[in-house]
Amino acid sequence: MANRYDTLLKDRATLAAAAAMILVGGVNAVAVRASNAELAPFWGAALRLAGAGIIFWVLVIGRRTALPRGRALLGPLAYGVLAFALSYAFIYYGLKEAHAGPAMVILALVPLLTILLAVAQRQERFSARGLAGALVAAGGIAIVFGDQLGGSTPLVSLLALLIGAAVIAETGIVVKWFPRTDPFVMNAVGTTVGVALLLPLSLFSGEAWALPARVDTWLALGYLVTFGSVVVFTLALRVLRVWSASTASYQFLLMPLVTIAVAAAIVGELPSAAFLVGAAVVVLGVYIGAFSRRPAPAPVPQVAPGAKVAPAYAVIPPPLTGC
Repeated sequence: MANRYDTLLKDRATLAAAAAMILVGGVNAVAVRASNAELAPFWGAALRLAGAGIIFWVLVIGRRTALPRGRALLGPLAYGVLAFALSYAFIYYGLKEAHAGPAMVILALVPLLTILLAVAQRQERFSARGLAGALVAAGGIAIVFGDQLGGSTPLVSLLALLIGAAVIAETGIVVKWFPRTDPFVMNAVGTTVGVALLLPLSLFSGEAWALPARVDTWLALGYLVTFGSVVVFTLALRVLRVWSASTASYQFLLMPLVTIAVAAAIVGELPSAAFLVGAAVVVLGVYIGAFSRRPAPAPVPQVAPGAKVAPAYAVIPPPLTGC
């Protein structure tokens, strides 16, 4: 009875963390757009991650959290390369020319790509219901942004976004493979790796390195550093601690709905009929794929007799990886 009650509390806490991540992360797209209006994309992303990294390192040092070693350190390093360096590079590059419509439709493929990659890497079992839910939800996103799909977006931008979506999908899978690490340590190392790789990319691209001159850019950057990065990145790891990578990936389908609602509220526009219909389809798809059944357990790896199992380091504390 106690175990069942603990599981229920854990599920509710995880659901609350996912909901908070969707709400906060959904505003990220609006803030990124405001930031990109003045800052070059790679430089702006590096500034954002640098600010978040400083906060994470202060938390790590203040809490005197031990840094992982050996294989446990490979997790944060791989997390930084995928979540912050590669995904940001491809998505920010794609968004230079792509409009919101095709960009969001491509990013809506994250759950589908996560399912395929997780099954291919034998981390999860194939689920027809999960696949159906991902397809239905992606169709809902297509309805929401259908009026924007006719734009002449360069093929290279669409390919960059598709690669970025695949990297996001793989990130959740990689995080599940490695031993659990304190979320602040994970993000401190990860953001540092991201900055270290994005700055040379920005320099190679010929971007101007300058601090914002406008107040609204500072406000957008401040939001992206604190809520959009520190809070969202920590919530993402909190959710991945309990949910499978494929289940957690459905959050990327709900964030665009928050983005549209926030943007509409700023300009004082009412949601269109396409938004309402598409949003209902997205919610239905998320329910079918993520919540209408218990996720299939991952195959139990076979450990040879006498083999050493990598230890789990500092466990993510119960209650707390968009744009």
